[in-house]
Amino acid sequence: MDAFETLAIHAGQEPDPVTGAVVPPIHQTSTYRQDGVGRLRGGYEYSRSANPTRTALEECLAALESGTRATTYASGLAAEDTAVRSVCAPGDHVVIPDDAYGGTLRLFRKVLAGWGLTYTPVPLADPDAVRAAIRPETRLVWCETPTNPLLGINDIAALAQIAHDSGALLAVDNTFASPYLQQPLTLGADIVMHSTTKYLGGHSDVIGGALVVRDEELGERIRFHQFAVGAIPGPFDAWLTLRGIKTLGVRMDRHCDNAERVARMLAGHPGVTQVLYPGLADHPGHEVARKQMRRFGGMISFRLAGGERAALEMCGRTRLFTLAESLGGVESLIEHPARMTHSSAAGTPLEVPADLVRLSVGIENADDLIADLTQALA
Repeated sequence: MDAFETLAIHAGQEPDPVTGAVVPPIHQTSTYRQDGVGRLRGGYEYSRSANPTRTALEECLAALESGTRATTYASGLAAEDTAVRSVCAPGDHVVIPDDAYGGTLRLFRKVLAGWGLTYTPVPLADPDAVRAAIRPETRLVWCETPTNPLLGINDIAALAQIAHDSGALLAVDNTFASPYLQQPLTLGADIVMHSTTKYLGGHSDVIGGALVVRDEELGERIRFHQFAVGAIPGPFDAWLTLRGIKTLGVRMDRHCDNAERVARMLAGHPGVTQVLYPGLADHPGHEVARKQMRRFGGMISFRLAGGERAALEMCGRTRLFTLAESLGGVESLIEHPARMTHSSAAGTPLEVPADLVRLSVGIENADDLIADLTQALA
C-alpha cells in the first residue's frame, strides 16, 4: 500500500478496534487511566506527550512524506521554531532564503537572534552563494521551494549535498508544494516542515504545523522538544487536519489545473508585467521544478504595470478571490504581500515588491476565476 491517494486515506487510520468506526475518533482527553504505576495502555499517559488522534495524524504525515517520524504542532511557526532549536544551539548559524516567508524572517530576526543564533539570507538557487555563506558554525540550511511569495525554485538535492558536505542539515518548508507534489526527504533533505493550516488541512478552518524526518535519532530529538515545550495541536485540530488530508490528492490536481490556466491568462494580460509561476516555461526554476515536483502548484504571484496603487486597487476589486491572508484552502484568495503577509520584511533585504499580488488559486470553476481576475484588472 504505497500509492499516495491510498496512504492519505488509510495510513494511521485503521477502523477503531472497539466500535469499528471507520473514522478515527476525537480523543478529547487530557489524561489516561493507568493499569498500574507505569503500566500504560498503548503508551498513553498525558495528552501533551501523546494523544491517539494526534498519533493517527503523525503516522499519516510520515507515510505521505516517505519519512519514519512525524511530530505535529499548534502552528507552522511552532514547528519551524522546534526544528531550528532541536538541531541548533546559541552561537550556531543558519542559512535562510533571501526571499523567505515573512514569518520566517521575523522568527530569526526577533526571536532566534535573541537566543544567540545568527543567520544569513542567500539566493538558494545559486550554489556558489550558498557555499560562500556556510561557516564552521553553520548547522542548518533552511529552504523553501517554491518560495513565498516570489515562487522561487530551489534544487533540493543540490542543497542537501552542499549542506551535508559542510556537516550541516537541510530543512525544507514544503508548505506550498504539499507532499502530493514534492517529497524532499527522498531528495536528500533531513527535515520537512509544513504549515498544515494550508494545503494539508485545505479548508481554512484549522491552524497547525508538522515536522517529518527519516533519521530516528533526529526524530527522537525533535519528539523530545515537542514533549518538553508542548506547542501541540489539540485533538480536534488533529482530526480536522486528518480529514482534510483524505482529499489532498484530488484537491491538488484541481488547484494545479486552475493555476495553470490563470497563469497563462495573466501572462498575456497587458496590465501585468511579470508572472511568477514555476509552471511557465520562462520561469527561471521551471526545469528544476519539473525534475523534483509532480506538478507546479496552486500559488501564483504577479506584478502590475501600475505599481503599488494598481496592486492595491486590484486586491479590492475581486469578487470570487477573497482578500485574506493564508493560502491552500478550497476557496481562492488574493493578497498584497508587502502590506499583509510580508510586512515584517519591510526595510530589510527581504522586502517584497510593492507592485506584487499573490494568489492562492482555489478549486472553483476556472472560467469563473479568470473572469473575476479579468474584471478586476480592467
